[in-house]
Amino acid sequence: MDLHRSLLLLSYLLLLQTSSQAFTLHHHGVTCTRTKLSAISPVLDEVCDTTGVTLTRFMYEVERVNPELSELAQLFSGIQTASKAITNLVKRSQLPSSSMLGLEGVINVQGEDQKKLDVITNDILKMALRHTGKVGVLASEEEDRPVDVMSMDKEVVYDEGSQYVTVFDPLDGSSNVDAGIPTGTIFGIFHHDETCDITAFLEGDFDEDTDMMCMVNTLQPGNNLAASGYVLYSSSTFLTMTIGHGVYGFTLDEQLGEFILSHPCIEIPETMNIMSFNEANWDLWDAPMQEVHESWRTGKSSLGKRYTSRYVGSMVADVHRTLLYGGVFGYPGDTKNVNGKLRLLYEAAPMSFLIEQAGGLSSTGRERIMDISPENVHQRVPVVMGSKNEVQEVIDGYKKWDAEKET
Repeated sequence: MDLHRSLLLLSYLLLLQTSSQAFTLHHHGVTCTRTKLSAISPVLDEVCDTTGVTLTRFMYEVERVNPELSELAQLFSGIQTASKAITNLVKRSQLPSSSMLGLEGVINVQGEDQKKLDVITNDILKMALRHTGKVGVLASEEEDRPVDVMSMDKEVVYDEGSQYVTVFDPLDGSSNVDAGIPTGTIFGIFHHDETCDITAFLEGDFDEDTDMMCMVNTLQPGNNLAASGYVLYSSSTFLTMTIGHGVYGFTLDEQLGEFILSHPCIEIPETMNIMSFNEANWDLWDAPMQEVHESWRTGKSSLGKRYTSRYVGSMVADVHRTLLYGGVFGYPGDTKNVNGKLRLLYEAAPMSFLIEQAGGLSSTGRERIMDISPENVHQRVPVVMGSKNEVQEVIDGYKKWDAEKET
C-alpha cells in the first residue's frame, strides 16, 4: 500500500510539473526567438519540452501572457474547427455517394472553374469565422470582393467593432482533389488599419477605390500580418502557424479530435538541394531565373551539388515539405503570366510570413514579398521562397542580370 501511494504521489507531482511547464518555446534545447519586425510581437512565457500540447491549450497560454491577443486566440478556435470539418469533407469526397466532386458550374473572379469543394470550404470558413465574433471583413479567392462575415452576404460592410481582417484561400490545389492529391487552406490575419478614415464609407459617400482600399482594410502588405498559417490535408491533417514569434506545427489526432503540437519551433535549413518548380514552364521564364535553375540542375551552384526536383502542384504541400526539409519553392513569372499565378494577399504574403519566421527568405526575385502593398484583392506576384542560400542565389541572379542590362 505504501508503494502504491508513493507511485500515485509521484505521478501527481509529475503531472503538476508538466502542467506548470507546458509552454516554453524551445525544442531539444533550441530556443524559438524569431520576432516580427513591424508589428507587436507576442511575448511568450517559458516553455516545456513535452508532448500532448493541444492547439487550444497553446493559444490559451498565448492569451494568458498576452491579454491583448485574446481575440486572436478565439479566431484560431474558429479556424481549427473549420479545418476539422474540411478534413472530413476532403476524405469523403472520393466516395461514390459524395456529391462534392466535379465543377460547380460557376467561374470565379480569377476566370477559373470553381470546384464544388471550393465553394463548400469557402462557406465553412466564413461561417466558422463569423461565429467567433472577432472578424468584420474577410477576403477569399472564391469571393469577387471582400465580404462582411457578420451579414454573410456579398456586400462590402465595415464592422468597426471587430479587431481583425482575415484573408484566405479555402482549398489550395483543389484542381487535384479528384485525384486524391494533397490540398490545403491558407490564411492570413491582419489588424484593422486604425488610421483609415471610414466617415465617407459610413455616410455612403465613397468611390470604388475608397471602397476597396480603405474601408475594408484588406489591402495591407504582409508586414502588417498579425498571424498566418496553413492547413495541409494529406496523410495527416497538419496546421502550421505563426503569430510573429516562430513557427509551430500541429497534427490532428482524429481519435481525440484535437490538433496536437508535433513540430515546435520549425526552422528551415539554410540550404538544401531540393527545388520545387513547374519545370514545364522553364522556356517561358526570364533569363535570370533560367540561369539560376540551370545551375541547380547541373550542380554548378554555390552548393556544388545537383538538385533534385520535387513538385506536387499544390502550394501548401510544396511549402510544407520545403519548411521541413529545406530547399526552394517557386512559381516565377513567365511570358504567359508575367506576374506569376499566385495571389499576393492570401497566398504569397501569408506563406512568406511563415517562411521568414522559420528563418528562410521569400522574394519575387527583385523585391521582398512582405514589403509589397496589394493594389487589388486578387493581385498576383512571382514567388520564390525557402532556404536562405537558395533564395539569395535567385536574388543575386536578378541583381547581376539587371546590372549587366544597364551597362
